[in-house]
Amino acid sequence: MDSARSILHIYKDLDGLPRNYTSAASLHCHTYYSKECLNFIPYYAARIPIISRFFESEMERYQSANGKAIDFGRAYWTSPVSPRQVLEIETLQIEKELGLPALVSITDHDDIEAGLQLQLFDNSNRIPISLEWTVPFQKVAFHLGIHNLPAEYATWIVEELVNFTRNPNNSAGLNDLLEQLNQYPATLVVLNHPLWDMEHLGAQEHAVQLRVFLEEYGQWLHALEINGYRSWRENCSVTRMAEELGYPVVAGGDRHGCQANTLLNLTRSKSFDEFVAEIREDCHSEVLLMPAYSESRIARMLEVVADVLRNYPTHSLGQTKWTDRIFIDLDGHGISPLSRYFRRGGPLWLRASLSLLRFLGSRHLQTALRFALANEKAAGERMGYES
Repeated sequence: MDSARSILHIYKDLDGLPRNYTSAASLHCHTYYSKECLNFIPYYAARIPIISRFFESEMERYQSANGKAIDFGRAYWTSPVSPRQVLEIETLQIEKELGLPALVSITDHDDIEAGLQLQLFDNSNRIPISLEWTVPFQKVAFHLGIHNLPAEYATWIVEELVNFTRNPNNSAGLNDLLEQLNQYPATLVVLNHPLWDMEHLGAQEHAVQLRVFLEEYGQWLHALEINGYRSWRENCSVTRMAEELGYPVVAGGDRHGCQANTLLNLTRSKSFDEFVAEIREDCHSEVLLMPAYSESRIARMLEVVADVLRNYPTHSLGQTKWTDRIFIDLDGHGISPLSRYFRRGGPLWLRASLSLLRFLGSRHLQTALRFALANEKAAGERMGYES
């Protein structure tokens, strides 16, 4: 592991790339099988002017009427895109922009349905069965990208992993699961967005939790992720940490909307198994930053919000409206789509707020919004190095 080497490339045009790559891998993609937790809502709603007043009033009204607060920890939303759509969008970007075959790994939260479904349509088995595994650890939950599970054991393995997520036993249980994953030579274990403080503990406390986690379980990890929706400053810190600890870094786009991943992996492999070997055995990784990554992260996130809030008349699961893709328990009878409670999309203040977000993320406003939010230097001016 001490010889781990990660090389960073910035995409300007096809002529500027070396010619000895045989494919490109797009990791960390989400589809409508991924349940995205809504426990962040109280944190951010309390910090948005005007909305915070309405949100606090609604929460007080709900608690007074029901004798308990809304449990946002059980509520979730889903992406509007199907596994087939994600595969097609990622493949199109790689083939069109890079002229290379695509290796695409879909990692829905604690779910492998996308990979299983796509393998039914692909006799060559080039589609890996992967997931983003939620690992509870002390005060936090770390996310591990588990890529390319063996097809014959995948369902059983995921049952074991999800059982741990729901009922964390002890350190020995987690150690056993990670050791077991390492026994499959073509499976890749990546610590996703390791410096993201999702629980809002503060950077210092999160760093303490991360250090303890790496001390206890770092031997079972194969790489750290730099993430398409995290800041360049944070990704630089992850790269330095990987160098210090002897890990290669891999790119994870973390797409949830309709746009392709902004970070990709260049490889001299012809299959996902060979790509895993490059990372696990050779400790060698090459990351490609696509031009969209240098654009305003806020604008890109608003675009995802707009994708989520848009109507999809041909949605293959019948979830045509955004309220069909948000799930919550508001009456004590279990998790249900928001459309069950709000036929018109909720209170007026909520509909107005979401309409504003939908407008800000609309494609018509994106050019102007990206320009207005360009308060950082172009990423290409700050990323011209190899490590």
